[in-house]
Amino acid sequence: MLVPQTRKPIQIWLNKGLALFSPSTIDENEQQVLTDYHWVLKSTSGGLVNLENYKGQVILVNFWATWCPPCIAEMPSMQALYKDYKDKVTFVFVSNESPADVQKFLNEKGYTFESYRPTTASPEVFDVTSIPRTFLIDKSGHVIIDKTGAANWSSKEVRKTLDEILGEEI
Repeated sequence: MLVPQTRKPIQIWLNKGLALFSPSTIDENEQQVLTDYHWVLKSTSGGLVNLENYKGQVILVNFWATWCPPCIAEMPSMQALYKDYKDKVTFVFVSNESPADVQKFLNEKGYTFESYRPTTASPEVFDVTSIPRTFLIDKSGHVIIDKTGAANWSSKEVRKTLDEILGEEI
């Protein structure tokens, strides 16, 4: 029998095991394409952004929550990827929680990325029914990775994929 206070830490620990695996890319003929970039989000610091501003860039969109054990388990790898690619990739972390709760979580964990809350409906491609859910979109709008559940986002495979779609030497 699990004591309620031990449930979340155990779930996070189990999901960290799952987060050791790298997400897979989608075969080119099965990739969806993001065509409608109009999506307004509000940052935890209060600024508004429209995904339209990032059209033509490589974008990583992650739907998450502070209470979600798989989300928490994959966040260290997200932070590592963000640290190394923040100047080359647009990172959009999306949570429906209050900005105060999200910012408190980010501060406590030492995460340096910005998180956003949607203010308009998301594009159809982002049909999210469970979290974490992460999308990697190339410069032409192709969804290269669509992963539900925890993963290792700082893996060699993800970095190789990013370097390829960024057009950099591997």
